[in-house]
Amino acid sequence: MSTFDIKNILIKLCSENGVSGEEWNASALALSMLKSYTDNCTIDKFGNVIGHIGERDENKPTLLLDAHIDQIGLIVTFIDDDGFIRVSKCGGVDRRVLAAQTVTIHGSKKIKGVISVLPPHVKKDGDKVAQIDELVIDTGYSKEELSEIVSLGDRITVDNEPAVLLNDRICAPACDDRAGVVCILYALELLKDKKAKYNIDVSFTGQEETGERGAKIAAFNLNPDICLEMDVSFAYTPDSEKHKCGELSGGVMIGVAPSLSKRLSKELISIAKDKKIPYSLEVMSGETGTNADAIGVAKGGAECCTLSIPLRYMHTPVEVVALEDIEAIGRLIYEFATEGEVSAL
Repeated sequence: MSTFDIKNILIKLCSENGVSGEEWNASALALSMLKSYTDNCTIDKFGNVIGHIGERDENKPTLLLDAHIDQIGLIVTFIDDDGFIRVSKCGGVDRRVLAAQTVTIHGSKKIKGVISVLPPHVKKDGDKVAQIDELVIDTGYSKEELSEIVSLGDRITVDNEPAVLLNDRICAPACDDRAGVVCILYALELLKDKKAKYNIDVSFTGQEETGERGAKIAAFNLNPDICLEMDVSFAYTPDSEKHKCGELSGGVMIGVAPSLSKRLSKELISIAKDKKIPYSLEVMSGETGTNADAIGVAKGGAECCTLSIPLRYMHTPVEVVALEDIEAIGRLIYEFATEGEVSAL
């Protein structure tokens, strides 16, 4: 029986800063966790965590397990004469949730700030949501004091402490896609001392939120035959369209799309049925919006499939996932790595 602590590992990863382009802290933490399964791992010059699991066999195809390590955030663009910080976004930040939030500016030291908001008594434009370039951050510092701490280009994260909800659900920023990292680590725990049908590589890649840039580099260098891409997708809430969403605690969302390998999707569905791993299908009409799009066409190309974690409130500080869904994906990765039919691919 595995003693792998999915909950606490996810909380640790979600508590570490790693906005796109500045993933180093999150990458270092993920690397330290990956070292439990291989000594052959490193962080490349782009911030990607790269690992090779077990001995290599030239007669086996290579399976890449990928998840992105970066998170969305903000970037400092200007400090005005009154000491207010102007910002732009890194990734698809939901500006509807930013007003009146507390934030951390990752300068030469971490400092706190609040995103300015006009009281409703004096606001003239009703419920209009401010554009990103209209937002200002108040730190309490003067411009002169800030200039010693904050530089243009420093990253900013919106504050929220991870919380454990009922029914083993976790609410935290950066579940997209630290939860995907945990799926892979859990699969590696299950694979300990087991014989896989593949050479297994791992990548926790940077800058997915700003154009899948890390995955392009990792996939070109690793040149896998097959890739399982772990990311998040939309979980149902009462204000969403049920047929377009997965269910929280519903298990793995197995991707089916023109940009994915149909043979690989079918193999994963077959294994999930056989091993009684809960799953649903995530049908997409074109590209997936994940690293699978870049990895599938890198260098010589790879057969890819997405294994998505149902997630509520995507790209906000209160993303919610269910631990049992992470466990289900880890189990499916393990079963595919040990029993997936190479001949079927």
